[in-house]
Amino acid sequence: MRWFVVAASILWLSCSASARAQEPSPSTADAPPVTLFERHGTDRVYVSGQMNVIFQTHGDFPADYSGEHSFRAAAESATSTLLTLFTGLAVTRSTEVIVHVESAGGGGLSQALGLAGFTDLDVVRNPELGAAPYLARLILHQTIALGMDQTAAEPSPLSLARRLPARRIDIRLGKFGTADFFDLNAVGSDSHLQFMNWTVDNNGAYDYAADTRGYSWGAVVEYHDPRWGIRFGEMLMPKVANGLDLDWDIGRARAENVEVEWRTSARVERSGLIRLLSYVNHANMGDYRDAVRRFLDGLDPVPIIENTRQQGRVKYGFGINAEQPLTPELRVFGRVGWNEPHFESFAYTEVNQSAQVGADYSGARWRRTTDKVGLVYVTNGISKDHQQYLAAGGSGFLLGDGALRYGREQIVEGYYTAHLWRGVFASVDMQHVTHPGYNRDRGPVWVFGGRLHVDF
Repeated sequence: MRWFVVAASILWLSCSASARAQEPSPSTADAPPVTLFERHGTDRVYVSGQMNVIFQTHGDFPADYSGEHSFRAAAESATSTLLTLFTGLAVTRSTEVIVHVESAGGGGLSQALGLAGFTDLDVVRNPELGAAPYLARLILHQTIALGMDQTAAEPSPLSLARRLPARRIDIRLGKFGTADFFDLNAVGSDSHLQFMNWTVDNNGAYDYAADTRGYSWGAVVEYHDPRWGIRFGEMLMPKVANGLDLDWDIGRARAENVEVEWRTSARVERSGLIRLLSYVNHANMGDYRDAVRRFLDGLDPVPIIENTRQQGRVKYGFGINAEQPLTPELRVFGRVGWNEPHFESFAYTEVNQSAQVGADYSGARWRRTTDKVGLVYVTNGISKDHQQYLAAGGSGFLLGDGALRYGREQIVEGYYTAHLWRGVFASVDMQHVTHPGYNRDRGPVWVFGGRLHVDF
């Protein structure tokens, strides 16, 4: 707590000084620079980068017992770092090649174990991978115009064009994150400037195809219209739960994803979005009920999900995702998700049902237009089969206290992000977790965090 008070005081002083320095003429007050260096690229070439450093800590919290996959009850701290270089080339007006290189270093609290809604989305769950740079994205992007009308667009790491056809088809092939295109939300998807929790920035029940670092190979086809859109994606699944190696035999392992979205208004400044998501994963999955049965029959000393895996099993799920601006400063959002209850959580996190509601508010009222404050509540749950597996001493790739007295994992997160200067942002963050790892015999726990984000 002492660290958090000091950090908050420093941040407040920095914000106050920055606010005085930014009290500018009205012509520039609404749009201060948000990159460290002025970008001089052409419409054909895109180069930018980000650095994200997150420090988190928690104090001692009550726990009647702990297991190998528990969130540690003793006080601890951890720091994660994520560096990304974004590059892109517009080969023609409708064809782009995107290449992103990343380096993920540091680690998370308790080695990213013990929480379904882990507190830092930037953490790579396998610390043995190290911080060596790796290819994050390699995308061939083709746009097919379906009319003459054009709409303004802002160049970004995933799309370079300044104008796009209002009605179009986008085709993307290569390596990327499934969550780059599915389950997006303007209020709760960016762990670099918004919330940090895994089950806030993504639907916790969306067990989307990914390797340990969060990426896969595949294809996404999207149709865009001013009022609605639809996208379909086919991605590779990992060979084992939370594994680094992907299974390239799509006849036995793959993930189908489909999402439909509607705009709530034709007026862009007031328009919200509603997205309906469905996915189907085919992989070498285990069965919670079979694992418990093998344990009760004396075949295994504890339930071991790996001993029940069969190729070709299917896990499916659904999600609803909504966002809506209420005023120029205030936006609200929410998600609800559910997935098939019997087969093991395989790629993202150990959640079978999730619901969240939250909001953010811009700093325009106090003359800091690029500051944000956000608050969210999320509740995660698991199925009866999953509960019995953990209660009997089983472990998943994230959870395993050795026993379980079940309770829904409930999380409240709040943050303030301050724009300090050009591309430099700093945040303070607080998360309160009730029943960590779904266990009434452990917690609650407060996690305090600070974040430094730099856009180049």
